[in-house]
Amino acid sequence: MILIAESGSTKTEWCLVDRNGIVEHFLSDGINPFFQSRKEISRLIRLQVPPVFFKTKFSTIYFYGAGCSSLEKKNQVKASLEAQFKTPAVIESDLLGSARSLFQDKSGIACILGTGSNSCFYDGESIIKNVRSLGYILGDEGSGASLGKAFLSDCLKGLAPDALAELFYKKYKIDPEEILNYIYEKPFPNRLLSVLSFFLYEHLDEPYVKGLVYKSLRSFFERNILQYKYTEYPVRFVGTIANMYSPILREIAKDIGICIDVIIENPLQGLITYHREHGQL
Repeated sequence: MILIAESGSTKTEWCLVDRNGIVEHFLSDGINPFFQSRKEISRLIRLQVPPVFFKTKFSTIYFYGAGCSSLEKKNQVKASLEAQFKTPAVIESDLLGSARSLFQDKSGIACILGTGSNSCFYDGESIIKNVRSLGYILGDEGSGASLGKAFLSDCLKGLAPDALAELFYKKYKIDPEEILNYIYEKPFPNRLLSVLSFFLYEHLDEPYVKGLVYKSLRSFFERNILQYKYTEYPVRFVGTIANMYSPILREIAKDIGICIDVIIENPLQGLITYHREHGQL
């Protein structure tokens, strides 16, 4: 038995898996070593993960996480996991996890559109090329955080339709000053921004919203996918935003001349298949 954990900035999915499939499954808050210290990660694991995960014997933890791209950040998460579960942990980026889930041992261009965004060319074993994500301030085009940031900016500058902005303020019981306080003073502003992508989805029939979403998603193609050999390899997507806005993604891809053959919301089942095929269950 192994423990597979897949984490973005918003949520972490924990699964105990044996040869027959998922034994236990749980969702906790997201883990990202760029935003959390080792102590904070350990505390989250200790307080949120159910006791059964600590009482069950398993051989290895395979953790795929946002922010786990450098050795320093991987070691930070590894130390927290091993201290809490007393079990060896292998830490990889959420991008490699997505590529393994989408392509298994085949080559292709893997894309994440969730709270953040990322992409890579995967050769069936490793990430060969990665156009850097740069996070929600400098990058993350097409992500939930990017959509939320664009919408909030339009609301605060008076560029969003008045009726839509008022509906937003009323639904979330928030005013412009409180928004600025949340974004600049509260932890995890990218999570707050990403939540707004669901509000936009509810109003996708509005021409303004459709235009905002289209522009943000197209920016992901132009600033990321076009830097790979997209005419030679399949392009596949994973993530909540990719799944929600899949018709617009396919529309943009068709306009550019890109074929998207797979869009999934969650990489977990593909990761279970990957580890089963590699004899780790």
